Amino acid sequence: MALLSDVHANLPALRAVLADIDRTQVDEIWCLGDLVGYGAQPDACVALAEERCHLCLIGNHDLAVLGKLDIRDFSGLAAAAAEWTRGRIGDKSLDFLAELDPEDTSGEIGLFHGSPRNPIWEYVLSVPQAESCMEAMEARVGAVGHSHVALCFWRENGGEAGGRQAPEATEVDLSHGRWLLNPGAVGQPRDGDPRAAWLLLDLDQDTATWKRVDYPIAEAADAIRVAGLPRALSDRLFRGQ
Repeated sequence: MALLSDVHANLPALRAVLADIDRTQVDEIWCLGDLVGYGAQPDACVALAEERCHLCLIGNHDLAVLGKLDIRDFSGLAAAAAEWTRGRIGDKSLDFLAELDPEDTSGEIGLFHGSPRNPIWEYVLSVPQAESCMEAMEARVGAVGHSHVALCFWRENGGEAGGRQAPEATEVDLSHGRWLLNPGAVGQPRDGDPRAAWLLLDLDQDTATWKRVDYPIAEAADAIRVAGLPRALSDRLFRGQ
């Protein structure tokens, strides 16, 4: 199983991640939301996700583009990107996004864009937050996106909760305890590593392994600048911030 999140209309990054996933021959690909926002190629990213992903959630940026969230609740850069995307995204992409939900609790793994407590808005960045989310989650293992940071949180049976960032090649044993995992961001990483991120889940072996992929950042940055989006959105790609 491959988990990815926060594509943010970054087509070069999404292509690189999918190529890396193909080399591992996973059974399914799950996306935790925010296919659009920040980047300059929303229709291409939505179409590719629709083609390749077995399950997609909707994120807060997707909802803003659909007009289901008030753009005034977003930061300046996020609001500018949402406005730009609203004026250019195609009807087919909007139709696909409109059918998505911000969570899926039907399977063995609980899937949420934000968190089990608030699937749209909550950023799970601290151990106390994660512990409360694990208590609110029916599944023993859950996955979230939204924060753009590769993370893992856990609580052993009867023990204290813990958590840490999950750099490339981090591998954890999911066979016991409760877990909340964040694959990191495909299109807008914010953990200091500019490479695109995804998570390999092996449900037979009960392991999770974090992956990072080089992609042509300059190509994505140039597309943002040519589109007339704020330059800060292109510059941050090179820093992973």
